[in-house]
Amino acid sequence: MKLRTTIYVYTSVLFIVLLLLINGFIYFMFDRMSTDTQMKRAEAEANSISTGVRNAADIVAPDDLLRSFVPAEGMLRMVRMTGDNPPAVTSLSERRLAQINPAFYPNKHTEVLKIDGVRYVFVSMPVIWADGEVVNLQVTESLASVDNNLKVLQVVLISVSLVALLAVLASSRLLGSIIIRPISSMTQTMRIIEDGGGFKTLDLQNQSKDELYEMGETFNRMMGRLERNYEKQEQFVSNASHELKTPLTVIESYASLLKRRGMSRPDLFEESVEAIHSEAIRMREMTEQLLMMARQTESGSITLEKHDLAGMVTDMARSYGTAYQREIEVETPSSEPCFASTDINKAKQLLVILLDNARKYSEDSILIRVQPDASYVTISVTDYGPGIPADELPKVFDRFYRVDQARSRKQGGTGLGLALASEIAAQIKAKIRLESTYGKGTTAYIQFPVHHLA
Repeated sequence: MKLRTTIYVYTSVLFIVLLLLINGFIYFMFDRMSTDTQMKRAEAEANSISTGVRNAADIVAPDDLLRSFVPAEGMLRMVRMTGDNPPAVTSLSERRLAQINPAFYPNKHTEVLKIDGVRYVFVSMPVIWADGEVVNLQVTESLASVDNNLKVLQVVLISVSLVALLAVLASSRLLGSIIIRPISSMTQTMRIIEDGGGFKTLDLQNQSKDELYEMGETFNRMMGRLERNYEKQEQFVSNASHELKTPLTVIESYASLLKRRGMSRPDLFEESVEAIHSEAIRMREMTEQLLMMARQTESGSITLEKHDLAGMVTDMARSYGTAYQREIEVETPSSEPCFASTDINKAKQLLVILLDNARKYSEDSILIRVQPDASYVTISVTDYGPGIPADELPKVFDRFYRVDQARSRKQGGTGLGLALASEIAAQIKAKIRLESTYGKGTTAYIQFPVHHLA
């Protein structure tokens, strides 16, 4: 069963059940209240009759006395314990009541009788007769007026129920359409995507911010994330196939050269092994950086917290200098911590990329400065290498861009480091820029914001 039909059927059936219960309750309560009112009225009338009978019992014959008090639609009779009862007195329209066998009740008795399909209220009250005998004065009155009112109520309830049912059937169909519309749109969009129509999002026109709108927004965000991941995957495959082709060609060429002449030419053997080794290292670094760029997490998983960047820089410089046997100078503002808002693991990764660049393009010492101010904590990494020409500086953050292709390849550069650094900086709300003087060196600046601190 489709969801639209399920909503239609379930809401209609539920409403019908509720409507029947409510109508039954209304009918029952009206019947109960009307009957109770009639019984109380009959009891009051019986009390009034009993008072009149006691006052006139010694001067008026029982038959005449009962005839003077008989109800308009009912019966009045006197029942003795001995069974010697005077005839019952009935109204003209209720003569069949005289056929009811009399019964004596020692105490007050009230009930509803049903005779020939017609309901009556019956009240029996003990009365002391003029001769001291205890008799029953029994009043029987028709509930035809109450039953007529109940019939009218039935017609009203049925009519109202039919009108309400038609409204519910229409509203159920409308409700089902409203609920199904975004789901159908989502299904259609997914079918288009499945058939190769690319990544599409829903056109959300409803601004009520209800659960269906939130579902559509969530779907669009999911589609956006899938599209970005797909683009990353395509970009990774394209980059890998393009950039790995050159080192693989070099390795293949030198390997073929070794097979042909390597054993007879020691100088050629040494050159080939060196080239193969160099290209293999470059391939490894390139592959690692490509994978790192492809695996960059969404900014939603980044945790920006308060961290001491001066301490982080000091620790990183010590471990990096020891690992690569390089002299790294660190300048921090005295010994006080420099707190900023960042993801510490991403900040370390960013610093390693800049240190790698400084190490590859300079044989001199590397200088790291930490400079705090009111808005940022700035970390600068300075190398004293060949520098970057001014016209090349705006392009260094592009993927696979190398200032000097021959020198960069020889030193192991892939042109991915600064592009990766730029992506990481954007994720942790940091700013990165380069300043360089050609022939003197390059300085990379990273600015970490402090305004997010609690």
